[in-house]
Amino acid sequence: MSVVKWIKKQRTLLIAFLDILLVGGIYFFCTVVLNNEAWKLSIGNRVLSSVIPVIVYVLFLLAFQVYGSLWKYAEVDEFFFCAIGALTAGLTYAVAYHPIVGLVPLLNHVLAAFTTTLILVLYRSVYSILSKSHINWHYKAKKRLMIVGAGMAAASLISEIRKNKSDRYLPVCLVDDNPDKLGRFINGLKIRGNTEDIPRLCKELSVDIIFICIPSATASQRRRILDYCSKTSASIKILPEVFDAITNPGRLQQKLRAIQIEDLIGRQEKSFNGVAINGFIRDKVVLITGGGGSIGSELCRQVAYLSPKKLIILDIFEGNAYAIQMELMADFKDLDLAVEIATIRDPEKMDDIFAKYRPDVVFHAAAHKHVPLMEHNPEEALKNNVFGTINVVNAANKYKASKFVLISSDKAVNPTNFMGATKRLAEMIIQSRRESETHFVAVRFGNVLGSSGSVVPLFEKQIERGGPVTVTHPEITRFFMTIPEAVQLVLQAAVMAKNGEIYVLDMGEPVRILSLAEQMIRLSGLRPYEDIDIVFTGLRPGEKLYEELMMNEEGLKSTQNSRIFIGYQTPISLQEVEQKCAKLQAALEKKDKNHLLRVMQEVVPTYCPDIAPECSANDAAHVKVANE
Repeated sequence: MSVVKWIKKQRTLLIAFLDILLVGGIYFFCTVVLNNEAWKLSIGNRVLSSVIPVIVYVLFLLAFQVYGSLWKYAEVDEFFFCAIGALTAGLTYAVAYHPIVGLVPLLNHVLAAFTTTLILVLYRSVYSILSKSHINWHYKAKKRLMIVGAGMAAASLISEIRKNKSDRYLPVCLVDDNPDKLGRFINGLKIRGNTEDIPRLCKELSVDIIFICIPSATASQRRRILDYCSKTSASIKILPEVFDAITNPGRLQQKLRAIQIEDLIGRQEKSFNGVAINGFIRDKVVLITGGGGSIGSELCRQVAYLSPKKLIILDIFEGNAYAIQMELMADFKDLDLAVEIATIRDPEKMDDIFAKYRPDVVFHAAAHKHVPLMEHNPEEALKNNVFGTINVVNAANKYKASKFVLISSDKAVNPTNFMGATKRLAEMIIQSRRESETHFVAVRFGNVLGSSGSVVPLFEKQIERGGPVTVTHPEITRFFMTIPEAVQLVLQAAVMAKNGEIYVLDMGEPVRILSLAEQMIRLSGLRPYEDIDIVFTGLRPGEKLYEELMMNEEGLKSTQNSRIFIGYQTPISLQEVEQKCAKLQAALEKKDKNHLLRVMQEVVPTYCPDIAPECSANDAAHVKVANE
């Protein structure tokens, strides 16, 4: 065994030996050298005046577990117990010695006690500081780290990083938006600015990585911070779990995670009345059309969790239906589950299914929703989204389902595309059923993260392939929400539903798609317009720059849930809807696409198809310059 390894193994004994030398030396100096009367004592007694305090100190330091500490990793608590142990030992020895022997003045003993305490704590502090010091030969290879948020989580993270000598991070600065913290230090690391200073500090200090340690931050606050972080070349991680991180500091770095798309969207998921939803679904027969799709499959999961009497999945695509069937059978052993492969375009099949199962609650998620494809195939959108909806609505009404919830879209508002127009007409169908025993309701929300056809997975695949990332227009914006939140809205609307209502969720702020693309590229460790190009393809037929959640004639009425509103609608009768559908059926039979579009404009007055403004690929350079 080498000398260095032996020293490391015997480190505690070496510290104890150093304590013995220091205590003995200090007491000899204070009680003998500084005291003329002590020289009258024999040599043996003079030696004992140094040896006895050594024994007292060692016993007290052992009692206070000072020798059980790893001083390389010591924090304030260890130094506090060392000081208390040493001072208690010194004062105890002074109190006991003076009345018995009395040759050494009490003042000398007090001086020795405080001097010893100071020296023992001081040399341990120096050792700890040197051990944690970031000035060493290996730090050139470490990643220079900025920590956003100067709170308890940041303090614990800094402490853990410095304890771990094999750690690959070198903390170089903190930033925090609290002006009272500016210029102060946490564990020796200076708070150099606020979040607006992140780009400047990253450049000045050559920051390689940023840790966001504000676990209590809201989604909008995280999004604002990420906006600043994305202007740097540093990679980014985030610490979300504040309580677990603080109470388990040894696991704090494990809790640091990569940025998720929800962080970029900056959307705070809304809370809903879980008790009411649970009571509404329990012991009910529930039918979900389009049950294999993005929204439909999540509806199946959440409904299955709420213990329905029976769950029926209806879908035309057997692959999707089979996948969710296998998942539910594995996760919910006692679930009474049925799967029907059928198209909602078949009225007789819909009648047969409703007659067989007599569902209490119907969630109608089956629809064609891809805007450009439906612009090319408007007749298919009409057959599925309108006439298919009529078939399901008629069956629900005939067999007296209690509630019927239509999954609508923000694209139904002042639609500029045929798909949106079909969704608006489907809403009209729901509105016309106000007199039915079945409570019909529509739920309208924006884009759903992770759903099929969503822009996010498209960007991820394009970045993985090395680009380019395609954006239709530099100014295009969209509302976003997560799939679980969308489904919670649907369930809550089912609980609250009254005939003909259209429920609208507070979608927060719209997200600029170009900014989203740039941030996703940066968070992949790449640079937009340099490593990954962004190409503007021009708005697709029927595509809007800005989506809306309300039409001009609509107002919003609040509900018991502060995040859900009811959109006021101009009343429409069943007879009017039937007349509109008859016109569309006649237009469909003519097999003339242009004629069909004209009739759709007539029956859905808010439908205003327009030629989408183009945006050339050359605009990428202008956008880059503007952003810089």
